[in-house]
Amino acid sequence: MADITTTELHQRLQAGETPHLIDVREPWEHEEGRIAGAQNIPLGTLPTQLDELEDWKDQEVIVHCKGGSRSAQAKAFLAQMGFTNVRNLLGGYQAYVAESK
Repeated sequence: MADITTTELHQRLQAGETPHLIDVREPWEHEEGRIAGAQNIPLGTLPTQLDELEDWKDQEVIVHCKGGSRSAQAKAFLAQMGFTNVRNLLGGYQAYVAESK
């Protein structure tokens, strides 16, 4: 599945959609600022929390981090684990916030 732009995510959230969002940043980063509705699962703990995400395997899952590299790793990992519709937020949280201003 193609990655998602910050513009597309903003539009979907403003339209009232509630996609499955996973923030793979560390908890302290998540506390400093977050996308509404994002579940914080740091990249390093993702393998141990797969059971919690099992119901999302065939649904769209959007992953993000600060700039996009950790979430690219998360996307690849989830795809390896059988998730069929994982998208990376291009530019990450930084780009999302910059577009919000």
